[in-house]
Amino acid sequence: MICKVDKIIQETPDICTYRLKFRDESLTEQFDWLPGQFIEFSLLGSGECTFCIASSATRKGTFDCSIKRAGIVTADIHRDIDEGDEVGIRGPYGNWFPLEDLKGKNLLFVGGGIGLAPLRSLIQYAIDNRNQYADCTILYGARTSADLCYKEEIEEWKTNKSLRVILTIDKPEDTWKEHVGVVPKILEEVVKPKVENTKVITCGPPIMIKYTLLALDRLGFAPKDVITTLEMKMQCGLGKCGRCNIGSTYVCKDGPVFTYEELKRLPDEF
Repeated sequence: MICKVDKIIQETPDICTYRLKFRDESLTEQFDWLPGQFIEFSLLGSGECTFCIASSATRKGTFDCSIKRAGIVTADIHRDIDEGDEVGIRGPYGNWFPLEDLKGKNLLFVGGGIGLAPLRSLIQYAIDNRNQYADCTILYGARTSADLCYKEEIEEWKTNKSLRVILTIDKPEDTWKEHVGVVPKILEEVVKPKVENTKVITCGPPIMIKYTLLALDRLGFAPKDVITTLEMKMQCGLGKCGRCNIGSTYVCKDGPVFTYEELKRLPDEF
């Protein structure tokens, strides 16, 4: 399907959000997805890459992909795409966050860097269906304040009295007024989440996820109550290229969303 780039938002020095709308407007209502699913984003002449849909289908008309410049294709996307240009989209693919299991629960979102992108779709969904959930807490961190994504939207979240938003960066900065410290440390020392009736949804760099899972273990969370997404591992989206396999599991077909309990049964990935 061909999409037009409706808007480009420079999130950080190396991350842009591309807001897309279908060239064929009749596809807008037909195209539906659930938080956690992903698409293949194609730049003709360069190739395609896998990205989560970083917005919720509760907000129809457009959808977002947040893309970090990390390789040949993503560098071409950042350099060559302007507002009004057209790109190819296929999908949605993959499973999604367990929406039914989350109903009535406290939700704790733990994100790092570009890892907030897949969480953002579920955060928006939860905000738009706020009466279905108990307490909602968002812990988000990055190396520096410049590396935080969705700055304007985060300011909106902070004014929402039904959300608790905690921000952190790794090292102090002169103008930074929020917390300082890596995400797992702030999770244990500041957030101090209650385990009862709480589900944790986390995504970020592999090293952050690794130590966040260890922190959650120490806090007493059961592996079945911790959910993450491995969408960064995928390439073709169809289980053909083999890039995303972990043992006998293909992330693109069996995921990308897994509980920590499921990950414990797989070869160590973090």
